[in-house]
Amino acid sequence: MSILDLVGKKVTKTVKFMNTDITINKLSVAEVTAIQEAAKELQENSEDGLVVLRQVIRSAVENGDELTEANFLTFPIDELSKLSNEIMKFSGLGNTEETKKS
Repeated sequence: MSILDLVGKKVTKTVKFMNTDITINKLSVAEVTAIQEAAKELQENSEDGLVVLRQVIRSAVENGDELTEANFLTFPIDELSKLSNEIMKFSGLGNTEETKKS
């Protein structure tokens, strides 16, 4: 198998969200870059911090791109935060022992 055969392949994991199993994907380099840009704009413009959280979830959760702003308002904020943190850790960007060593 060539590395080119893996282009676009998603690496997935099942996690709990509101006591229910959901599937998340590791973020791609392009998705991480877009999230970093959104976070940078957030710092510069003092926008709502939920913008980045929503972008992380929409990028990585199965069918997340179908979530509306109104949908996000129905979830408990701590559950959304935990999910976003889990996605970041799974993608190698969280505050884990592995990322501390590198």
